[in-house]
Amino acid sequence: MPDEQPNTATLDPHVIVNPSRRASPPALDIDHQRDVLARLKRIEGQLRGIRKMIEEPRLCIAILQQLAAAEAAIGRVSHVILKFHVEKCVPHSIAQGSDEHTESLAELVDIVDRFSR
Repeated sequence: MPDEQPNTATLDPHVIVNPSRRASPPALDIDHQRDVLARLKRIEGQLRGIRKMIEEPRLCIAILQQLAAAEAAIGRVSHVILKFHVEKCVPHSIAQGSDEHTESLAELVDIVDRFSR
C-alpha cells in the first residue's frame, strides 16, 4: 500500500491536512484535529444559544453565565493547542538548529504572555 493517508472524511472539508510535509514544523495530528474541531463545534453551539438568549431576551445573569462557560471552553481549546505546541513544535524547532530554536522560544514566550493576560 503506497503512503496511506489518514481518513479525513469526518473532518471539516475546509480544513487542509498535509501530513506529507517533513521539514516544516509539525501541525496538529489527526487526533488533536478531531478533538479541537469537536470542541469548536460545541462552542459554536454555545454561541448560537447565547445569541438566541439575547434575542428572546433572557436575564443578564443567565447570559453572563453562558458567556463565561463559552470563554472557559475557548480557553481549554487554547490549552490543548498550546500543550501540543510545547510538546511537539518546540522540540522540533530545537532539533533544527540555533536560529529555529531562538525563534521558537521567542514565539513560545510571546504566546504564554498573551495567555496570562
